[in-house]
Amino acid sequence: MTALRFDSPLDDDARRQRLYAGDVFVYSPTRESLEFCAFARELIRTAFGARDPELAQHDMPVTEFAALLAELKPRFIHHPESKRLIRAMLLAHGCSARDTYFDVPRLRSSTSDGYLTTGIAYAFHPHRDTWYSAPFCQLNWWMPVFDVAPDNVMAIHPQHWSAPVANSSAGYDYQRWNATSRFNAAQHVGVDTREQPKPLEPVAAEPDLRIVAPVGGVMIFSAAQLHSSIPNTSGRTRYSIDFRTVHGGDAAAFIGAPNVDSRCTGTAMPDYLRIEDLGHLPQAVIDSYMPGHPQPVRE
Repeated sequence: MTALRFDSPLDDDARRQRLYAGDVFVYSPTRESLEFCAFARELIRTAFGARDPELAQHDMPVTEFAALLAELKPRFIHHPESKRLIRAMLLAHGCSARDTYFDVPRLRSSTSDGYLTTGIAYAFHPHRDTWYSAPFCQLNWWMPVFDVAPDNVMAIHPQHWSAPVANSSAGYDYQRWNATSRFNAAQHVGVDTREQPKPLEPVAAEPDLRIVAPVGGVMIFSAAQLHSSIPNTSGRTRYSIDFRTVHGGDAAAFIGAPNVDSRCTGTAMPDYLRIEDLGHLPQAVIDSYMPGHPQPVRE
């Protein structure tokens, strides 16, 4: 069973335990999340100039649109304001400044009607982030930058929470992928799909769970949840922000969601930054997730 919890009063410790058990949390916009979205909208609108960013795909050559995103997305990721805003937002949601680590926020785009679905606007097939060497204590945060609708948001497939999906994650190693796809990994804009883990069997995509949150509304779910980019048929490009967090204590103790079908190696642990001082996780914790250091597996 997956429980959908709206504006839950649970503190962060209890929330994490429920997220590791498969629940999904949704929060109303806060001052901090709205400020983050406003900052993203300012960058987007500046990049598109006189064009409406949600409708520009209808009168821009696809190559020009892709080139614009290739400049816009790294600007958002690496802007110092993005780190300030993400830290303020996490604190507003009850995360510990000392114990919570985050990765850089991504600005995602999903164009409509198959206009651009690869490279800079890669449409993700059903997957778990844990197939991509994410730790089982990783939590995913997602929020829309402009208004969204059921036909352009992302989808979660909770029926697969405890049901294995045959996949190619056994051939994926995060450190190797970074080394062989260095440019995309450094810029966090395009997606090199050559080694990306994929389902090896048909996935029952429906019923699915689609959260139509207001601008600045936040959805949090476990990295072990199967989720995907649904085909956008809204006629408008969807823009969203997502990022990930881990709790240092949970990471050190290997506390997290069950592993039902992830067989990748390597780890994303070096990517996370502490809210308090932007420091990395202790090297001993990072090393414990590297190949050659078997982790307890919760089936």
